[in-house]
Amino acid sequence: MMTVLITGASSGIGAGLAKSWADDGCHVIACGRNPERLEQLRQSHANITVRLFDMTDRDACRQALADCKPELVILCAGTCEYLDHGWIDAGKIERVMAANYQGPINCLAALQPQLTSGNRVVLVSSMAHWLPFPRAEAYGASKAALTWFGNSLRLDWEPKGIAVTVVSPGFVDTPLTRKNDFPMPGQVSVE
Repeated sequence: MMTVLITGASSGIGAGLAKSWADDGCHVIACGRNPERLEQLRQSHANITVRLFDMTDRDACRQALADCKPELVILCAGTCEYLDHGWIDAGKIERVMAANYQGPINCLAALQPQLTSGNRVVLVSSMAHWLPFPRAEAYGASKAALTWFGNSLRLDWEPKGIAVTVVSPGFVDTPLTRKNDFPMPGQVSVE
């Protein structure tokens, strides 16, 4: 039975992926910060176990991920806070960068001793890193940084036999995008 580790499994894409991989017969380690939603997910399928931690906390990542041994890692936890009228709010930017960029790096640092040839890491970025969008300075920059990091890491980990994939979805109907107050062309469901 393949082991799949998924961050952001409390909702949205992460929860959808956890259910799908569990339905396919994989052991899913569903990671997130919301204990109630993680417990509901765990109870929904016998193949799902959960790890409750905040990936922006390096020590929490190290403790929670110490003994996972996943063959597939999908890092898709993230957040979005918009800047209003170009007003630079350093606190917002710091929070978004911590969740969308540093969080996946914290997870990878904790998991790398367990990864071996034949394993795959998937970083969930966003189409927002391709073009600038109004108000999305923090979000777009965080996803651009994650994409750059993942594409560079691919070159270093390829000789080790560890595949690195960066996925850049467009608008997906999730609790995060439901907060948006603008049109989202081409929006798709989690499924």
